[in-house]
Amino acid sequence: EVQLAESGGGLVQAGGSLRLSCAVSGFTFDDYAIGWFRQAPGKEREGVSGISTRFGTTVYSDSVKGRFTISSDNAKNTVYLEMNNLNSEDTAVYYCAARSSHWYLLESLKVPYEYDYWGQGTQVTVFS
Repeated sequence: EVQLAESGGGLVQAGGSLRLSCAVSGFTFDDYAIGWFRQAPGKEREGVSGISTRFGTTVYSDSVKGRFTISSDNAKNTVYLEMNNLNSEDTAVYYCAARSSHWYLLESLKVPYEYDYWGQGTQVTVFS
């Protein structure tokens, strides 16, 4: 059974940092690229970052570039999203998702339906 389990969300003051984790099981880790998406109340799901677990390619949306860093630990089957200098616009439920293709990662952040498996999400709330 494929499972993606996010953790690390919480309440943080503006300007602070959080690190999210996405633990993957049920498939060969480097067969899938991993993306991080977020969804705020009343807004569409937004792709913020992606990583090819096979080639190491990383991509970011303009809204988080320079503040968020994605990484993977292939030995632990885990992808991380380090989030720094958080602001209120980062408040959302964050999801990780797995995509069977490692190509066109940046474009795939705008096409959530290209991702085959999703986690349950973790809430990030940034307060002033």
